[in-house]
Amino acid sequence: MKAINFPMLLLAILVILMFVGCGVAIALRNVWLIVLFILLGFALMGFGISLKKKKK
Repeated sequence: MKAINFPMLLLAILVILMFVGCGVAIALRNVWLIVLFILLGFALMGFGISLKKKKK
């Protein structure tokens, strides 16, 4: 069994939370929060992908 990579796990959880936050912002009908959470979600996802490519 492989060891758990906790930094990448934390990053993945943060990305999921950003998109959950986007859902909450949609429910609140707040355009600025929707844009903020979408941008943060994609930025964190891009950061994680770049870290994964650097590792290989």
